[in-house]
This record gives sequence, structure tokens and C-alpha cells, in this order.
Amino acid sequence: MSLHPQVETFLAELKSARPKPTELCTPEEIRARVCAGHCASGEPEPVGRSDDRQIPGIDSEIPIRIYHPIEKQSRGALVFYHGGGWVAGDLDTHDTVCRAICNEAGALVVAVDYRRAPEHTYPAAADDAYAALVWLRSAADEYDIDPNRIAVGGDSAGGNLATVVGLMARDRNEPLPCFQVLVYPVTDYRFDGDSYCQYAEGYGLTAAGMQAMWKHYLGSESRAVEPYVSPLCAETLSGLPPALVMTAKYDVLFDEGERYAERLIEDGVATECICHDDMIHGFLARLHTFDAARIAVRQISASLRRAFET
Repeated sequence: MSLHPQVETFLAELKSARPKPTELCTPEEIRARVCAGHCASGEPEPVGRSDDRQIPGIDSEIPIRIYHPIEKQSRGALVFYHGGGWVAGDLDTHDTVCRAICNEAGALVVAVDYRRAPEHTYPAAADDAYAALVWLRSAADEYDIDPNRIAVGGDSAGGNLATVVGLMARDRNEPLPCFQVLVYPVTDYRFDGDSYCQYAEGYGLTAAGMQAMWKHYLGSESRAVEPYVSPLCAETLSGLPPALVMTAKYDVLFDEGERYAERLIEDGVATECICHDDMIHGFLARLHTFDAARIAVRQISASLRRAFET
């Protein structure tokens, strides 16, 4: 399938703006670009209530934003980790999509503003992501949720953190999330998928840009193939929570997302894989740009409702 006309328009406008290549940008420039792209995307939909607070982390407090749905349908909750290559993104860049999932799923959503690279390299973001899950379980009574019905999810680097949190919980013999939502997740440092060649340039996220994000996140390549960095390098994925893996066909991360879904299935993890075959990386957070983003929100929310009913 060819690119969706909305994507073609978006990419044409992006090309005409002649943005500075990501690999040549400073982290501050990357953050400003991501913020401008997502925060100028129209009015977010109302929710029942949203609250910002700080929760304890390993080395510092972690900012979070808690979304309450207009109509609560479940005692489940989603811990959401934003994308942005571990460098950019924050509570505001993904505010719109968190609100949409909150209402559509009828469940609490907790967005996590984990520490970002390069100021805080791996494992800071992963540690914060796990700490947020542990905190929410401890605060279940306060928010009237079932501690056994807490899912994790995220897009891109946030998808990486979501599945890493599951690996951490499994390896530590701690309670697992009940479900994981992995939207075009980063799962492998090795850049060896065909999609890294096919979609290297001209589709938003570039191969060189993604490689630059990895360098910021790791600082050193010595830990690049650790499972909590590259989940595809884990010896086994057995014992992880059921998953929804969502990919975009015109994305450098397409192959590693598809491979991760295949590995989950091979290792006995109940997994649904949905490919948006006319979309590009990052489409989910652009609800006012791509109709497919709203479709994806409905798909994610339906999966969450099923997981919370189990």
C-alpha cells in the first residue's frame, strides 16, 4: 500500500521547511522541534480530571500526569511512556493522545516524565519507568484501581521502556503488568533491518536521526545489546505480559517492531500485531493530523478494555 494522502501532505510540508537534520541538532534543538510539532496540534479533548504530581524515583522525584476519564468503565490503569528517542518528548507532547486513550478506554492513564538523555543516560529512563509502575501499584487504593490490572505502554522509545519494564518485573520476580502496548517500539540497537535502508530518509524519522538518539541514550556502546536496552537481544521473552504491538510500514523501526512481535509469539506470549501500512513513524501522537491516529487510539483502547476485563 502507498502512503496515505495525509502523510504525503505532511511529508511535503516537512520537506519544504528544510529542517536541520536531527543528527546535527543539539538535544535542546531536538526537544524544541518535537514540542513544536506535537503541542501545536489543536485543542486536546477534555477528561474528567488531570493532575500533575511528583513521585519518588531512585535518584530524584519523577513528574507524572494522571488522567481520569469522563466516564470510568474499569478499575484498570495504563502507565504511559512518551516517545522522543529518550531525548525529547514530555508530558505535554503526548498530552493529547493520553487524554484520548483515557476517555476511549474508560480507564486511568498515568503519563511518566522520565529522565532524558544525554543528561541522564541509560539506565536512568528505564529505572524511572519501572519506579512509576511500582508506585502506581502502591497507590492503587488511592486511585481506586486494581493493582492486578495495571498495563504499561508507550510509543517509540516509550514502547522500548514499556517492554523493558515487563522484563525487569519478570526478572525480579515482581508482579507483572497485566498488558503491554508497544507502538512502533525501539527494540534493537543493531540497525540491521531492511526498513533501515528502505525508509532511511524522506519519511520523517531518518536512520541517521535514530542512530543519533541511540548515541545520546547510551553514551557508550558497551551496553547496547543488554536486554534492558535492546529487548530483541533477550535470551527469552517468555513470561512477559500479553501484548499489542503496533507498527507503521514506512518507518525505519518497522522491521524490529515486527520481529519483536514474532519473538513474543514464538516465546509463548499472547500477542496481537497491527500494522498501519500507509503510515509513518510518530503518527499516533498527531491526532489532529492523521485519521489513522484516532483509529489507533480505538484499537489500543479496545485491547486495554479486554485486558482489564480478564
